[in-house]
Amino acid sequence: MAKKINPSDDGSPLFVASIGKAMALLEVFRGSRERYLGVTDIAARLGTDKSTVQRITYTLVQLGYLERCPNTRRYGLGTRLLDLSYQYVRTHHLVEMATPHLIELRRACEERVDLSLFDGDSLVYLVRLQSKKEKFYTTLVGRRMPLFCTAGGRALLSKLPLDEARAIVERADRTPLTSKSITDVDEIMRRIEQAAHDGYSVAVGEAILGEVTVAAAIQGSEGRPVGAVHVAGSLSSRDHEAWLDKVLPPLMETMAALEHGRVA
Repeated sequence: MAKKINPSDDGSPLFVASIGKAMALLEVFRGSRERYLGVTDIAARLGTDKSTVQRITYTLVQLGYLERCPNTRRYGLGTRLLDLSYQYVRTHHLVEMATPHLIELRRACEERVDLSLFDGDSLVYLVRLQSKKEKFYTTLVGRRMPLFCTAGGRALLSKLPLDEARAIVERADRTPLTSKSITDVDEIMRRIEQAAHDGYSVAVGEAILGEVTVAAAIQGSEGRPVGAVHVAGSLSSRDHEAWLDKVLPPLMETMAALEHGRVA
């Protein structure tokens, strides 16, 4: 369910309430299993009346940010949002700088390689390079994942002061993604400290059962983490320790190359 946007949240006269409502309506579709939603559903999730929803949806349809199903008269996200997503990824300095190195890393590891962006209490995938048949959702950019139970997330947190990292973990929604997801704060912090010592983090089956992932954080020019590089493989036919012996050297070489380039 989307978070309701309150125009008086910060009390600033600069806040445009109508834009806030439109963006909140788009957020209603986040995480929805349905492609299209009706006006009644949208109004209930947004916490407003149907008349307001009808005006906003009409406007967003005209602008291309929503589309209306001709058969059901329900609404779904429009293709104009893809234009903005493409422009964001195409012009992002981290993507431009890292992609050549990611391609070489995939060639060396023969495994899936991802690049994610640090965003608040989660990470968002910007680049996903496949090496073999993958699960559908592991091929999509824009997927948002929690920090606490992912290798990339714990690698990012390891580059923060420990009190800041703990605060992020404590306030996070630590709903497990799989039966192997670690949710205990102290154990998560132990693994974050281990990642700070090692320079990388490992997660086995915590985000996807049967998958092992190793990740290292990319730091910006001010020393703050800005993103992470992930290498992911299947545990179906190999021991994860042997797998790490194979993929860690090229991953560390990639991180050294990225460090040399230094993200702004």
